[in-house]
Amino acid sequence: MNTREAVVQRIEELRDQKKTANGKPWTNNHLALDAGIPQSTLKSIMNGESRNPGIVNIKIICDSLGVSLAEFFNTDTFRNLPQEIE
Repeated sequence: MNTREAVVQRIEELRDQKKTANGKPWTNNHLALDAGIPQSTLKSIMNGESRNPGIVNIKIICDSLGVSLAEFFNTDTFRNLPQEIE
C-alpha cells in the first residue's frame, strides 16, 4: 500500500462512521458537500486520480469528519508505510 491508497482507505473508514439523518452512512457526495469542497476534487482523491491530494484538502476533510490531522494519521497503516523515495 502506498500513501495515496492509505489516505483513501482512512477517509473511507472515517466517512463510513458518519451517518445521515436517516441513519445511512455518508457517501462521498455527503462528505464533499459538508466539507465545502468540489465533488470532483473528492472524487479525484478517492479514485486515486489526484497524485497529491494536498494537506489543506486533507485538513478540510478531517474537519468535516470531526477528527484532527493527528488522529487521521495516527494509525498502524500510516506508521508502517514503506518509504516512497528511493
